Amino acid sequence: MKKFFLVFALLFTGCLTVPEGVDTVKGFELERYLGKWYEVARFDHSFERGLVDVTAAYTKRDDGGVKVINRGYDKLKQEWKEIEGKAFFQDTPDRGLLKVSFFGPFYGTYNIVELDKINYSYALVCGPDRSYLWIMARTPKVSKKITNDLLAKASSLGFDTSKLIFVEHSRE
Repeated sequence: MKKFFLVFALLFTGCLTVPEGVDTVKGFELERYLGKWYEVARFDHSFERGLVDVTAAYTKRDDGGVKVINRGYDKLKQEWKEIEGKAFFQDTPDRGLLKVSFFGPFYGTYNIVELDKINYSYALVCGPDRSYLWIMARTPKVSKKITNDLLAKASSLGFDTSKLIFVEHSRE
């Protein structure tokens, strides 16, 4: 399991950038973003390969940062995998631009590029380049309209949405 987390750290951390032509949301409210989110879809990466029922839980830390707990079920090994990290704003707290670390001093970018600002019910998140993309929601599935809108947004930003894997949710 340590190998899983080490690969995650090496692949996702170290870059604190936003892909060219991509902007993060403004008017972001951390208090409304806190809580449990379901991974609806993602690009395939070795650190999540084979995982289903993937969630992320965000809670406030005493130091002003955010505690991040990512959790998923490995169908092959038939076991849950979980990792705890921390996130901090890279810019002002009203911008969806955070840096996240799961290992010591290594940080990667968590860019919120689309967000339901009314209910905070869905988000489109990318990493430091166009090889990282997630659709996150407060529920395991979102409507077809929301899915299509998020796919259109991601596509307009240069992401190859045909590579998205829609995540199975059946164990909660």
